Amino acid sequence: MSIEVKNLTKIYGVQKAVDNISFRVGKGEIVGFLGPNGAGKSTTMKLITGYLQPDAGNTVVGGINMQENPIEGKRKIGYLPEANPLYYDMYVREYLGFTADVHRIKNKKQRIAEIIETVGLTKESNKKTGALSKGYKQRVGLAAALLHDPETLILDEPTTGLDPNQIIEIREVIRNLGKNKTVLFSSHIMQEVEAVCNRVIIINKGKLAADDKLDNLQQTRSASHFVLAQFQEPVEQSILQSLNGIIAMEILPDACYRFQTHDPETARKEIMENSLRHNLNIVSLQTVKHSLEDIFRSLTGANPENTNPDI
Repeated sequence: MSIEVKNLTKIYGVQKAVDNISFRVGKGEIVGFLGPNGAGKSTTMKLITGYLQPDAGNTVVGGINMQENPIEGKRKIGYLPEANPLYYDMYVREYLGFTADVHRIKNKKQRIAEIIETVGLTKESNKKTGALSKGYKQRVGLAAALLHDPETLILDEPTTGLDPNQIIEIREVIRNLGKNKTVLFSSHIMQEVEAVCNRVIIINKGKLAADDKLDNLQQTRSASHFVLAQFQEPVEQSILQSLNGIIAMEILPDACYRFQTHDPETARKEIMENSLRHNLNIVSLQTVKHSLEDIFRSLTGANPENTNPDI
């Protein structure tokens, strides 16, 4: 139960939407798949699922080559695409029954009842899908992806349209599923990825920009770090600004000060020794990791003119 992407390339005209990328996602991993609009995320996911055929390279899901045996491979995949395809004239249970028949699921009534409860659709399960809010439509799509108990989940923006409470619920569903499945999901909500994943893959302009555990990226992908110090009372700026190894200092509320530095360990030691010299009372002193958003921006660059939809 794994996803293997080998030298994958997809070309539209003169544009390489996916440019010779390779990575692997193993069983029990929940990996965030990130990139700016137009980076090639959705195209890569469609290639993995066999929805599109690559111009070069291949994808292997659960040991099955998706280019050589796509039907067998698709049986192992639960796919929620970015554009959630629903039949709006069907009732929720009717639509899930139709999906169950496609997958030839035995005891489908029992399985439908289980999955409706899993994704939190019980109160809305007797409505037509077209009458649901965007968030509940997304839940129906997720239910359809999970219905046949696939070994691998490919989820493209699974929390789109959900309110904060719903996001927390679906986050927990994904986290539980990831214990014994292979999960690759994309999201533009960085806090969501940080909460669910311990590894991220970032692509930019069709190329692989990063593939590592989140902790490693936070430690190695930036030349500078931040140290946060809180004192019992405000401190004169002149006392703190003269510290060695400090690039910049920011004054925050509640007698907190954030120091930018290349060497956080030395900076913490310098702050502690300086506090002792000036009889300052430290409440807390800690190194602050860079957020996933900081890492994402540093690897992909902020480009406000890039407003094309993901391809």
